[in-house]
Amino acid sequence: MLKEAAARLLEWYQVNKRTLPWREGNNPYYIWVSEIMLQQTRVEAVKPYFQRFLAELPTVRDLAECPEEKLLKLWEGLGYYNRVRNLQKSAQIIVEQYGGEMPSEYEELLALPGIGSYTAGAIASIAFGRAVPAVDGNVLRILTRLEADPSDIAKQSVKKNAEKRLLEMMNAEECADAIREKPGDLNQAWMDLGAGICLPGGEPLCDSCPLKELCKAHERGEETAYPVKTKKLKRRLEDRTILLVQDGERIALHKRPDTGLLAGLYEFPNLEGHLTEQQVLAWVEDTGLFPVQIQPLEPAKHIFSHVEWHMKGYLIRVASFEGELRENYLLAEVKTAEEKYAIPSAFSAYARCLQLQLGPERPERR
Repeated sequence: MLKEAAARLLEWYQVNKRTLPWREGNNPYYIWVSEIMLQQTRVEAVKPYFQRFLAELPTVRDLAECPEEKLLKLWEGLGYYNRVRNLQKSAQIIVEQYGGEMPSEYEELLALPGIGSYTAGAIASIAFGRAVPAVDGNVLRILTRLEADPSDIAKQSVKKNAEKRLLEMMNAEECADAIREKPGDLNQAWMDLGAGICLPGGEPLCDSCPLKELCKAHERGEETAYPVKTKKLKRRLEDRTILLVQDGERIALHKRPDTGLLAGLYEFPNLEGHLTEQQVLAWVEDTGLFPVQIQPLEPAKHIFSHVEWHMKGYLIRVASFEGELRENYLLAEVKTAEEKYAIPSAFSAYARCLQLQLGPERPERR
């Protein structure tokens, strides 16, 4: 079934493939950056980030030499910031060990920080024509529906088995020449089918699917029964109080520790629990600022992979301050904060209260 499915899929892809900025020219650096950005993030959301990132860091060497604060600012809003830190670590290795040229072999790519089997397969096959699979959730969803397979796709053993079978199929002597010649097209065809037709979390568009005659789940009318996936552990709930502290045109920011959640990023000062106005005012005074007005703000929520923040906020105006703040605190104008400091999207609801824009869609300020 896999050989027949692959042949049909390749034929479908030649007509229906998506036009995406990172597919132009099969540039391995572009493919790599896009695949890291696309982890946990939708394609349409990634496009402006990708374009901004490549405009500032057009080569592996530029990425390797980029100052950390600028790097994090370019990533601002994408979340999962360890992705971009590993991206830079890998770029530095590529510069030192490969002369700034992306390695072409799957095993070499897999050895780099932050590159797993899917990303290594995508780069090796698309950019360098290596006949290796790139198995992600899209591929596993399609395969389990094709075969009405009840295996739990959350298990690594299920992914490993899929990679093994696809690798054997792609390298079989009797396999179609088109698959051996364009393994990257086949991997991208799986991606496009999963993104546009064999959809997650709802009814797939089976009438438009090139594999519908081969699909056992479709034959049985059980498409939505697959894939089987164990539920994630329940997120830990945390209450936070967010403080928008303004000194004239300046706002207070705090740099988070270099390890842990949102490591090394800038945030609005925030405290554990839901604090009262009196508790907040006492904290502000203890910080060395002098509050003159406090205003409650609307509550907000942000979901991380394992933690969920339930936030309440206050806008606090303070008297003009020229002294020294606590360590890791600073005062910055909104324009400076937009241009220089990476603030995670967890705080986007409160950033809007200050007309502070996060991410690549920031307007030009005059």
